[in-house]
Amino acid sequence: MSEKTFQERIKYEMAQDGYTLFRNNVGLAKMADGRRIRYGLCPGSSDLIGFKTITITPEMVGQKIAVFTAIEVKSRRGKTSEKQQNFIDVVRRAGGIAKIIRELGII
Repeated sequence: MSEKTFQERIKYEMAQDGYTLFRNNVGLAKMADGRRIRYGLCPGSSDLIGFKTITITPEMVGQKIAVFTAIEVKSRRGKTSEKQQNFIDVVRRAGGIAKIIRELGII
């Protein structure tokens, strides 16, 4: 299965559980005039970025909030870089949802 197809499958399946995810391309582009432009959230940020809608308990008047979500997509043999792991750790420590999903399952 191609990485794009796998990511689309993850987005679809996680949407069934209340997640809204977007592809996060990160990189560096060289312009015709020689300037370099960085794009994407930040180096090491996950492949899929978004949120999960959660309904707050009754004492909070039933409001909904969006919990930041980061999904790193890896092939069976793909390795998570130190920057990617650091990003996942930061999201988790801040109360967000961060996962590594491989073709074989979730880490």
